[in-house]
Amino acid sequence: MYGDPATIRRILTELGDTWAVVGLSANQSRAAYGVADVLQRFGKRVVPVHPKAETVQGERGYASLADIPFDVDVVDVFVNSELAGGVADEAAAIGAKAVWFQLGVIDGAAYERTRAAGLDMVMDRCPAIEIPRLG
Repeated sequence: MYGDPATIRRILTELGDTWAVVGLSANQSRAAYGVADVLQRFGKRVVPVHPKAETVQGERGYASLADIPFDVDVVDVFVNSELAGGVADEAAAIGAKAVWFQLGVIDGAAYERTRAAGLDMVMDRCPAIEIPRLG
């Protein structure tokens, strides 16, 4: 419902290779770390966004999306559903092309706002699962 195959393919192959991963820290036991690793293996630049602004997997981290001094193509969201809508709004404000809510992150109102702002969006899916399927 919130991630048709055409949109998933477009985000993963056509919209650009710079992904801000909100919630990514140096904690290797967290899902965001593993997903970031997969994205990097598939040629994506992964930019960590976390209050600690840690360098993760060779990329400098930033405390917020607004702090990133270059264009971001996709914002991948690893925060709980209650906070995710605000992140989607920030993604639109910085000019991102797409927002991706991870598995279990669901906010229908944020989906509607993000789409109305002209961004592609996928919700309750994982790019690390989807990208290998593209072949």
